[in-house]
Amino acid sequence: MGNPERRGAKGKGTGEPDGRGELRLGGRGGHPGRGRAAALCPAGVRRPLPRALAGRPGYFYAWTPDTRLGRRRRRPRRGRAGPGRASGPHVRPRVAGAARAMEPRCPPPCGCCERVVLNVAGMRFETRARTLGRFPDTLLGDPARRGRFYDGARREYFFDRHRPSFDAVLYYYQSGGRLRRPAHVPLDVFLEEVAFYGLGTAALARLREDEGCPMQPERPLPRRAFARQLWLLFEFPESSQAARVLAVVSVLVILVSIVVFCLETLPDFRDDRYNPGLAAVAAAGPFPARLNGSSPVPGPLSRMPFDDPFFVVETLCICWFSFELLVRLVACPSKAAFFKNVMNLIDFVAILPYFVALGTELARQRGVGQPAMSLAILRVIRLVRVFRIFKLSRHSKGLQILGQTLRASMRELGLLIFFLFIGVVLFSSAVYFAEVDREDSHFTSIPESFWWAVVTMTTVGYGDMAPVTVGGKIVGSLCAIAGVLTISLPVPVIVSNFSYFYHRETEGEEAGMYSHVDTQPCGPLDGKVNGGLMDGEMPELPPPLWAPPGKHLVTEV
Repeated sequence: MGNPERRGAKGKGTGEPDGRGELRLGGRGGHPGRGRAAALCPAGVRRPLPRALAGRPGYFYAWTPDTRLGRRRRRPRRGRAGPGRASGPHVRPRVAGAARAMEPRCPPPCGCCERVVLNVAGMRFETRARTLGRFPDTLLGDPARRGRFYDGARREYFFDRHRPSFDAVLYYYQSGGRLRRPAHVPLDVFLEEVAFYGLGTAALARLREDEGCPMQPERPLPRRAFARQLWLLFEFPESSQAARVLAVVSVLVILVSIVVFCLETLPDFRDDRYNPGLAAVAAAGPFPARLNGSSPVPGPLSRMPFDDPFFVVETLCICWFSFELLVRLVACPSKAAFFKNVMNLIDFVAILPYFVALGTELARQRGVGQPAMSLAILRVIRLVRVFRIFKLSRHSKGLQILGQTLRASMRELGLLIFFLFIGVVLFSSAVYFAEVDREDSHFTSIPESFWWAVVTMTTVGYGDMAPVTVGGKIVGSLCAIAGVLTISLPVPVIVSNFSYFYHRETEGEEAGMYSHVDTQPCGPLDGKVNGGLMDGEMPELPPPLWAPPGKHLVTEV
């Protein structure tokens, strides 16, 4: 470094004031301190230049007295170009421009010990590149894919994504592949984040297994063109306009069948052949209009069942149900999968009672078979007809979601029933011994008290059985409180499963309603922005979560 007492040539590149109140110390230009980049204040204190400019000739700091503020301020000055360097304004940038030019605009090379800063919606996470490199096929583990989100100004990776879910995503890398959904994050939102970061189908499968959500299998299509058209016509109502018309007709036939089933039980239309007591009375012969002065008793049955209007309507409905079932059976791509489908079993059960009742009636008219056995079979068969209401689930997304929710929540429902069973046995025994000394007590035995315990724990309370002693009332209060707590325990899990299946069904319709902001200023303009999935990248979610609206993921077999 040069000394302030030394005198050189006047002007720039010397340690002498230039007449404007500034003490300048230049770079290489014949001045003392050649080749050393440093700044000297008037007091003789040496202050080095920033590291970005150290050793660069042609730049120096000038200390200028500020008379308005009464203190000296430091400002960068542009010096004379050194030997061997071209001169001119276009090759002598300012210090700020040089500093900006030296800022990294691309991601730094990934070393094993390098720390990576991840900014997720304003919250910064730090980890090592070695940790992210454990899964190189993911978004964060691949430096090339991760580099699209690099912010050179802040030297970090910015993701405008769901912040609470990223804790579990980062833990996936830190733990070596353990993916756990946070309790306060909905399942559908977490699955979207898992798909965005590309954690893979294996992680998704394990997550679904832990959450109790089975994978939805692909629905194959027949190879033959005619069979494929029939299958789409009867199995996919939204595939065409004709399929929608057939779906509406099927729903109307189901509703008519249910209405007829209910109207047959009205007193004005009831067929007393299905009442064993009245049927025996009617078969014995003609009787007076009234029995013991009470209600009128019908005479012998003169109307044949085949002339009954309800029977005619029922026959028409059964013909449609049978035709629909046979067409689907002929056109289905896999007969084994067809008979394993619960909906097809419901269709078969819906038409079976009609043919059983028809055969029983024909046998009765011919005098074959036992009448009491026939009446019992007919009564059971008539009860089975009520299952036709489940045929509506084929055309109702809500009923399908409900069925999927119950199937996915079987473990929680079993736990609920187990808790209720323990509570029923416990409180029915307690209330029996609390009320056993009362002569007018309704609790004559522990099994007799089961009904009261079930009604109380489910907070129904019919009032047909009630404790009257102080001990019995205390037991009843505890039973009601325990019932509320027991029922409320598995409810959040069931609600979470319902939310998952509901959002999975409606995800395709809402896919085009959301957009985000790209975090890379020079990124490609096509595809989905925000760090969303580009055209060249395939989502990691299974097909049901990424199906476009109005289409089905099917494969030919």
